[in-house]
Amino acid sequence: MRVPGYEFDVFISYSRRGSAPKWLINHFYPKLKECLADQIAPAPRVFLDKEMERGVSWPDRLDKALRRSKILIAVLSPPYFTSPWCMAEMRNMFRREEFLGLAGPDRPQGLIYPILYSDSINFPELVELKRSWWDFKGLTTPEMVFQDSQDWVPFHHKVTAFAEDLVEVLKQVPEWQPDWPAVERPDPVLLPPPPIPRFDP
Repeated sequence: MRVPGYEFDVFISYSRRGSAPKWLINHFYPKLKECLADQIAPAPRVFLDKEMERGVSWPDRLDKALRRSKILIAVLSPPYFTSPWCMAEMRNMFRREEFLGLAGPDRPQGLIYPILYSDSINFPELVELKRSWWDFKGLTTPEMVFQDSQDWVPFHHKVTAFAEDLVEVLKQVPEWQPDWPAVERPDPVLLPPPPIPRFDP
């Protein structure tokens, strides 16, 4: 799992609009880390830009994290497709797939691992995104009360299955290469939003 050149196994790409950030911070991100640790040791490393170290250049940190991540988990919701940064992250991973000849007829496994968070009816048509996603709709209550609900056990089982599959995908990722296509930033580069705290009810 520890391929030289990679800093992270998974990069989570998401929009900060809507309820997805609450769900990620409160539930999915910690549960995914737990479930990945249950599947393989050492546990895969997951990058989520919920906070940045003081004094760190925000765009540079994202660029480096994405460039040195194996898999992009895209948390799909309508705001995702209107976020310049989310679109830049996804398109950069599309470029890497194309560079490596992945996600095609001969090598169908790609590097983008989508999660359906909400909607899907009003998504724009992305020619590149011709792949299946993990459907989490119905298990996306963002508030902490979700952990005491009857949906928490199905959510746990879903994330467990997700982690099992993700570990197998990570084993197939090609070795890191210093000549990946350059990361393209959105124009203009916007100031970062404030750090996301833990969300309580």
